[in-house]
Amino acid sequence: MRLALALLLILTGLTGAFAQTAAPSGPPLRYGADATSGAPYVFKDPADPTVTTGFEVDIMTEIGKKLGRKPVLVQNDWGNLIPGLNAGLYDLVIDGLEITPAHQAAADFTIPYYTTFGQIVIRRGDAPLQTVADLKGKSVGTLKSSQMEYILRAAGNIDVRTYDEEIDAYSDLKLKRIDATVMDFPIAVYYAQPDRELQFTGEPVGQIQYGIAVKKGAHPDLVAALNTALSQMIQDGSLREVLDRWGLWTPMMAQVTGDARPMQAQPSAYEHFVDATQPHGWKAQLERYARFLPQLGWAAVMTLQISILAMVLAVGLGAALALCRVYGGKILDHVAQIYIEVVRGTPLLIQVLFIYYGLPKIGVQLDPYVAGVLALGLNYAAYEAENYRAGLLAIPRQQMEAAVALNMTERQSLRHVIIPQAARIVLPPTTNDFISLIKDSSLVSVISLVELTKTYEQISTTYYDYFGTGILVAAIYLIIGLPFVRLARWAEKHVSRGVTRSSQ
Repeated sequence: MRLALALLLILTGLTGAFAQTAAPSGPPLRYGADATSGAPYVFKDPADPTVTTGFEVDIMTEIGKKLGRKPVLVQNDWGNLIPGLNAGLYDLVIDGLEITPAHQAAADFTIPYYTTFGQIVIRRGDAPLQTVADLKGKSVGTLKSSQMEYILRAAGNIDVRTYDEEIDAYSDLKLKRIDATVMDFPIAVYYAQPDRELQFTGEPVGQIQYGIAVKKGAHPDLVAALNTALSQMIQDGSLREVLDRWGLWTPMMAQVTGDARPMQAQPSAYEHFVDATQPHGWKAQLERYARFLPQLGWAAVMTLQISILAMVLAVGLGAALALCRVYGGKILDHVAQIYIEVVRGTPLLIQVLFIYYGLPKIGVQLDPYVAGVLALGLNYAAYEAENYRAGLLAIPRQQMEAAVALNMTERQSLRHVIIPQAARIVLPPTTNDFISLIKDSSLVSVISLVELTKTYEQISTTYYDYFGTGILVAAIYLIIGLPFVRLARWAEKHVSRGVTRSSQ
């Protein structure tokens, strides 16, 4: 590793000097990362949730200076970072992405910017566990699809429990649902080390290298430029300063880089994180919740916008499908029926992922907002179509015959006689469906839309607080939905067929 870095420094020395002085005049450098939980990689600042921070954010800032391009974060779920990269949603991915054969088969990687290991964590006071062999016969938590998961499974006779969020594993450890955790050292430093109920134990587990991922075979020039920038950061000490500030410099990094100097910066970022996440009494907790309100308010507006637009699409398309089924003839009836059965027979989550990540494979790339609205609207249209079909069929056939007998065309009969009566029948279930759609809009968080549920995940995982934050977010959902609940009740009383105002 030392020899490779030295050769790269020599080969890129001249271009590096130019890049270091480059002005930020190039196009934005978009990078994908997941700010949900994620400390110390990319995460929301506990002291100010509107700010995204992390040691990788600092690394990207330094890279941006050297390349003359402004870094711009694009939020995406960790498990969808590579699919998003392949779909062209951003230029690169940096989020604790391990350089493994599986990852290298899916993307091109830069040289490592951080080398670390797995850290065993147990409950304070439990018997020490020194090696992976000591974990056999025990239940051990780790991150899903991580290098530590593969190491633990390869060891055999270990009950491996995988998690999407690191703090969930440490919570289960404290609740005695598992016996230990093995996760990357940076994660353990930020989520386990400050916790008085937990302690580090044992030897380093394996070796992990983080690299920046670029779309496979698409941008060799970008990979070379990133390698140059990272090499300069190692050479000029800026990478060391970032890692010192975040409390992440280790003897392993000193060995890999050949940097044996004493600490270059105080661990101020680490101390800030610990201070901001530690409980300071109920008054401080209430002040923290008050700081969440603007962020949650904007997220609620996003949720409402998506839900309203999706419902408008669902009502329009659903009505068209219903008319096709009842009055469109055999061909249109079959086409509408196939659409309805396919949509209702597949999970909404699959449809969201397919529209956002699958369609780019055939050249259709949609903005996350548009994709979310489209997925929800197309899904609910199938259900609305069946509601409206039932409403149309509830109108006696003689109504159409009478309208035709009065010299109306079939289109006029539908518009002035059939549809108005059917609308009175289907309005209550339509309002109920809209309430359900508001809740189902949480699924669009998987395609990088930061709505109310995604914001809840970001806040709760940052502060280790699913309880209080959950109550707050549930209350907001309730406030959003209550007006429509009232509307549904009003519709049932005053608009349903056979019920008039005078009878109330």
